Formats: sequence, C-alpha cells, structure tokens
Amino acid sequence: MYSSGTLRIQELTAEERAVYATLKPERLPDHVAIIMDGNGRWAGHRSLKRFLGHQQGAKSVQLVTETASRIGLPWLTLYAFSLENNLRRPRAEVNFLMRLLKSYLESNVQRMMDNNIRIRYIGRTHELPPEVQDRMAWAAEATARNTGTTLTLALNYGGRSELVDAFRGLAAEMKLKHLSPDRIGEEDIHRHLYTAHMPDPDLLIRTSGEMRLSNYLLWQVAYTEIFVTERLWPDFRGIHLLEAIADFQRRERRYGGLGEGSGEGAGEADEEAERYKIAAG
Repeated sequence: MYSSGTLRIQELTAEERAVYATLKPERLPDHVAIIMDGNGRWAGHRSLKRFLGHQQGAKSVQLVTETASRIGLPWLTLYAFSLENNLRRPRAEVNFLMRLLKSYLESNVQRMMDNNIRIRYIGRTHELPPEVQDRMAWAAEATARNTGTTLTLALNYGGRSELVDAFRGLAAEMKLKHLSPDRIGEEDIHRHLYTAHMPDPDLLIRTSGEMRLSNYLLWQVAYTEIFVTERLWPDFRGIHLLEAIADFQRRERRYGGLGEGSGEGAGEADEEAERYKIAAG
C-alpha cells in the first residue's frame, strides 16, 4: 500500500481534483482492471486507419496510468493484447501492434520512472516475438525497484488459457509431491495463476459499451464490481478512471451475504435463519 507521503494529488488536473475531492481515499480499490476496447471504432468514426486508433489508445494507457499513480492506486491491469487477437487478427495488424508495444515501452519507461510506476506482464508472453520480449524484459528490469502503481499489461492473454496453464502447473506439483486430488483447494489453483502475486480486481472497467468479459481474468473477477462506459478507449482519460472509482464507492459489496441496506437487523437475520432450518426439516 501507499503511504500518504507518496500521493501526488497536486499533479492532477483541476477537473480530476474536483472528482477526487468527492472520493473517500480510504476506500480506493486496491486493484483496477480495464478492458481497453474501441480503438478500431474510434478510428472508423473519424474515417481514419485502424492503426491510428491503436496509437491514440497507447497514449490513453500512459495518461490513465499516471493518474492512477498520483492517487496511489496500487494495482492497474490492462487487457492490451489477447490470445484471440494474436490468432484471429490480420497479420499486418498484429505486427503493427507488436511494433507499437516496443515503441510504447521505449518511449515511456522514463515517464514510468518519473511516476514511480513498475511494469509487469501476464499471459503467454513467451510466444511473442523475441525482440518484443527483449524490450519487455528491459522495461520490467528498469522499473523493478519502483514502489508505486504496478502496471500490468495482459499480453497474448486469455482467461481460459490461464486456467489451462494453472491446472497444468498444479498437476505437475501434485505429481511431484504425491498429492491427492481431494486435497486441492481454491488457494492451490490461485498459486498457479499468472496473477498469484496480486490481489483480485475490486473494479473492472470496460470501455466502448460492450457487455462482456471477453475471456479476461475469468477466475479473478468472481466478485469484482463492473463498470461499463460507452466511451471508446482512445477518449478515456484519468478523469474517467476517477469517475469509475466514484461509482465503485457508491456500491455495497456483499460477496454473497446480506448488505447493510437489506432491511434486516441481526435479530431479523437470526429469525430468518431459523425459518430456513424449520423449512428444511
């Protein structure tokens, strides 16, 4: 977690500070995940080539990440390039995205250093081009000692493939340690996920108005609050991140239990439990 001395609220824009002033800093999410959608549509609406939408989307990544670091958000995870993108998009577009990733890392590492941001990755990154992997490793090493926001890029990532990889890892562990299947618990699976080192997302933001998860963090978002905006990713900025967090703070997270607004006090809940017991025989 951040200490209060590392917050840089004074670096927010006037509009961002106005939204931040409505937030409860003690109730900031620990982890925000974003499905960055709409680059192609943003370009199409302007009669531009798709690659210009991707370039503008890369600018949004850095601007949103810098706002996250200024308010002390510990974890930010962005769906940058899916396994399906790699398999199903035209090869020319995939190649451009790889060049854009390299360029983004080379151009923004200094800004990450200036903002105390650490970069990491999840996904089957070993399948990416070697020169891209080299730049990824270079950026991760350069920012490894930073203590602020951890920016995680999901690259060549799929939620189902993550589970397959986790189960393979768990099966190998079970074989090595001669473990019985009936000893497996959720924590054992969690240890083999790409995200084992971070908390599950508290808030998932999806841009472009689509109402689906798109194979993103399927295990991790079991109790995540979801915020969908019609805004396309190239138009998404730090102020919109703050607005999503404001919406998050207005919600009551119940994790399957009864919330404060359920209308039941402790005595009423006990009576209800007794009625269930009687009904069950």
